Amino acid sequence: MSGRKIDMAIVGGGLAGGLTALAVHRTYPDMAIAIFEAGDSFGGNHRWSWFKNDVADTARGLLVGFDKTDWTSGYDVRFPAHSRNLKATYRSMSSRAFDAYLRRELPQGAIQLGTRVAGLRDDGIVLENGQGIAADRVVDCRDFEPSQHLRGGWQVFMGRHIRTPAPHGVERPIVMDADVAQHDAYRFVYTLPLSPDELFVEDTYYADAPTLDREALSARIDAYCEKQGWKGETIGEETGVLPVVTGGNFAAFQRELGMRGVVRAGARAGFVHPLTSYTLPFAAANAVFIAQNARLPGAELADLLAERAKEHWKAMRFYRDLGRMLFDGAVPDQRYLIFERFYRLPEPLIQRLYSGRSTFRDKLRILSGKPPIPIHAGVRALLGKGAPLRQGGSR
Repeated sequence: MSGRKIDMAIVGGGLAGGLTALAVHRTYPDMAIAIFEAGDSFGGNHRWSWFKNDVADTARGLLVGFDKTDWTSGYDVRFPAHSRNLKATYRSMSSRAFDAYLRRELPQGAIQLGTRVAGLRDDGIVLENGQGIAADRVVDCRDFEPSQHLRGGWQVFMGRHIRTPAPHGVERPIVMDADVAQHDAYRFVYTLPLSPDELFVEDTYYADAPTLDREALSARIDAYCEKQGWKGETIGEETGVLPVVTGGNFAAFQRELGMRGVVRAGARAGFVHPLTSYTLPFAAANAVFIAQNARLPGAELADLLAERAKEHWKAMRFYRDLGRMLFDGAVPDQRYLIFERFYRLPEPLIQRLYSGRSTFRDKLRILSGKPPIPIHAGVRALLGKGAPLRQGGSR
């Protein structure tokens, strides 16, 4: 390798990469780190949301300085035969706020925006212009790449940020409004009241294919807002396609990632909630873990994260099974019934599912009673393999 040498090269300036850089810098401010992002800002064009208790106590301090919106009055869900207000505190952060805070907190020399990385090695990286940068530790935090070794469906969405000419009157998030036409998928509309005159409205689908029809989704958001009586100017928009992993060969997936000695983190390494596609709680926990072990040799740190990814895969098995029942056991237009039934269960159970900490009793409760899909279809889904995740993207 030619060029300078640093202690840690972090490739990918999304959620996982940005939080890792921040955690390492705070823990070891003397370490020479650099975060390489092909885009011109950290985090891209996205919004991350999570429940307060989703984030482990050890990782909450990492998120304290970011500008985010909190709703302490809980959130609502709506289905054709059931509506409910739940009490959990909900939080949301824009990539714009993420980018601004990282630019303030990270050393200027560590920020390498507009820098595309062409290759990773265990002893450094190669930039697209051919420059080599040696590093004692290389951390891969790039976006998720579909793999023939993983199976499942897709979460497809379009979000619109609007400013209303008068107060809109929405007091708390509507995390799921599934009392809408389903369009051959599990469809719901997600609404965040960001201020008295700002709303973020997202149309989301649990679909079999990663097809994102911008024109159709935009028209459906128009219709939804009109029905709610919301009018205003569009001040931002985002789209995305996220994997909903329902199974696969994780060992083969890890081998496919290649180069031993490179630390793998983020969605690319499998640190995702397989049913909800939430990533922030895992990104924050991994960032703190990497920072705590940042002085270790690169190969040793890489092995620790690879083992951590295996443990995460094992811990998420129940949620992959639920996803397989959702995609392979239910008729697309009837998938909402699974969630409608789920949201009748006790709130602590619901929150544990979102955080990925369901107890054995929770699992029994979720699977017991009158199922929303035929038992034979659920069993067939669990025994089946599902479709491979061959294309798509992530946010």
